[in-house]
Amino acid sequence: MNRSNPLGGGINSHKIFDEIISLENLFSAWREFRRGKRNKPDVQEFELNLEDNIFNLRRELEDKTYQHSPYASFYIKDPKLRNINKASVKDRLLHHAVFRKLYPIFDKTFIYDSYSCRIGKGTHKAVNRLEQFCRKLSKNNHHKIFALKCDIKKFFDSVNQEILLELIKKKISDESTFWFVEKIIKSFKSGLPLGNVTSQLFANIYLNELDQFIKNKFKIKYYLRYCDDFIILSRNKEYLLILIPFIQDFLQVNLRLSLHPDKIILRKYSQGFDFLGYVVLPHHRVLRTKTKRRILKRIKREKISEQNLQSYFGVLKHCNGYKIKQNLLNLL
Repeated sequence: MNRSNPLGGGINSHKIFDEIISLENLFSAWREFRRGKRNKPDVQEFELNLEDNIFNLRRELEDKTYQHSPYASFYIKDPKLRNINKASVKDRLLHHAVFRKLYPIFDKTFIYDSYSCRIGKGTHKAVNRLEQFCRKLSKNNHHKIFALKCDIKKFFDSVNQEILLELIKKKISDESTFWFVEKIIKSFKSGLPLGNVTSQLFANIYLNELDQFIKNKFKIKYYLRYCDDFIILSRNKEYLLILIPFIQDFLQVNLRLSLHPDKIILRKYSQGFDFLGYVVLPHHRVLRTKTKRRILKRIKREKISEQNLQSYFGVLKHCNGYKIKQNLLNLL
């Protein structure tokens, strides 16, 4: 891919603009977007005049007359209450088209051990990697090890849009591409909306700054991040405690973020490292107690579909979950 002039430092992305608004990309983005949504009334309505709608969207992008529509806001329990902001079908189609072309550019700049919303990664890969780190650092349980686990307070609400745009501009220097990236980011009053596929990419771009700080400044080998949760392993408990104010300071000064004060947790391996719904222990892995209770409670309360039941069994196969599986079957 062509490079921009030396002063710009980013990728000369006029070619990317053409690729994003190409009919091939827009129709491919549509096929990806509609998966699992074909029964939704707004998706069906858009598909009735699909070609006209896609051609009109392309024309608006070419002419720079495109305007992002307002969001529809609603709440889901997952398990805590979350505010989801849903864009129109046309806007979500553009989000997918942008994501398809920008993801490969930014993904190669991310550290290996960032696991959220990345191809070939995910929660189970992250927990497997954590177990691998634990075995390696503890020399198969011959050494005591500790974990510092942190959570960023109200991350999606707290993302500074101007900082995010500056980070994107370092890589995407073309004004045409940057124009609709800015449209998407500024379409929400502040932070990032939960529900946009682009928000997942933007979150990783934003927190890649934290990843690079921890990996480059402190040369920390045993570090994992999944969205706004991250964990650092060390044999030295005091060293982990020393890191906390440095991380807090970096987040506040550079990203206008802060650590959740109630979610800064330091534990030893024998107590188990609680990460992404599982608890990793020296000789086995179990399901987090809260997760187990939530599954059992839902089974008791609702009529569970075969698909949901199989998804629960899928969660359980990644840990010592035989007894829980038997409990589920008995309840059913």
